[in-house]
Amino acid sequence: MSQSFWESDVAEQQPEVAENSEPETPVESQPQETSTEPGALALSANDFSALEERILRAVELVKRERQARAAAEERASIAEAQLHEQLPLTEQLQMELRALKAEREYVRQRVERLLTQLDALEL
Repeated sequence: MSQSFWESDVAEQQPEVAENSEPETPVESQPQETSTEPGALALSANDFSALEERILRAVELVKRERQARAAAEERASIAEAQLHEQLPLTEQLQMELRALKAEREYVRQRVERLLTQLDALEL
């Protein structure tokens, strides 16, 4: 079964030959005409080399970007862990700050009251 499958694929890929025309020789047996267009083969090889070079540069760029992304994700993970470690301390310091501001306001009010009493004594 697989042999007939492959044979049908090969038959489909071969070009049809007209009955009144001469059969063509296979491409492999035809001599290549490089003398008429010597630059065409070299140009295509240069194009291929340039394409290969561009692909290699693109692969290297993707590798560097993936490494940079992994490093950035690692830094972000470390920063997030530090944030979670510092969060309780930050909350505690905010509560202390509120308490100190309230205490400062209380002391300011007491000082104002004492100054008012001193002003009353001087009159």
